[in-house]
Amino acid sequence: MESINEIFDLECFFHLSPDWLCVAGFDGYFKKINPAVSKTLGYTESELFAKPIDSFVFVDDRSITAAKRESIIKNNPLYDFENRYVTKSGEIVWLSWTSMPVQSQQLVFAIARNITDKKKLEEFSKTSVIFNGIEGKLPLTQHSDAINGVNEFPRSGNLKPISELSIADQLWLYELETLVRKYIGKVDLSIVLLSNEMGLSERQLHRRIKNTTGITPNNYIRRIRLHMSMEAINSGKYRTVAEISYVAGFETPAYFRKLFKEFYGRDVAELLQ
Repeated sequence: MESINEIFDLECFFHLSPDWLCVAGFDGYFKKINPAVSKTLGYTESELFAKPIDSFVFVDDRSITAAKRESIIKNNPLYDFENRYVTKSGEIVWLSWTSMPVQSQQLVFAIARNITDKKKLEEFSKTSVIFNGIEGKLPLTQHSDAINGVNEFPRSGNLKPISELSIADQLWLYELETLVRKYIGKVDLSIVLLSNEMGLSERQLHRRIKNTTGITPNNYIRRIRLHMSMEAINSGKYRTVAEISYVAGFETPAYFRKLFKEFYGRDVAELLQ
């Protein structure tokens, strides 16, 4: 009777899997990995074998990861454990792990699924101006008791409903909004800067933002600025209109104050009292 190795090319299966397939030692080092690991993290196999696995884990997740590893070594399988790794270029990758120990060989056999896109969508649904602007509540401030009748974002008929956004569109908007937030302190944040960062022409970026959200790029950036001004108020770190205006990247406090009132229906100064 033919063995399973003769019927199937398991090495080929190992190399073609998009998921991480890993064999790690109880000593905390990789012993065997498939190409998906190197492709995701940007390190060569030699680099990945040379350092403890923990060195590639996001620093905030190292403690819980170490605790889970100790549990595995004590012969406890691991299911659906999520943690973050850091690529060679510094990007964060989210993984969901299933790991089985083999005590006799002092090895751990593990499979990890890349769930970075899922995590991005979750974050986008919590923080995005598009999501919160259409269906969410106005962020409550420490002075929320004084905000009567202003608990919702003004609804805009121009913004597309969430149901019309594909997963691809949501992920693209997540990247765009992350970029806008990165440069939000720049008063002259423009479509030129964003198009260069996103690898699109100004015309292409303008068209995609308009087609995806239903609003112009300038309107989109302005909404993010106003949303972040409310986040700054919520933080309790700022005490003046000028400070909030600066944080959100508006040209002048007077202009910011005018837009804030038009958008939220409340004078920003009242929320800072």
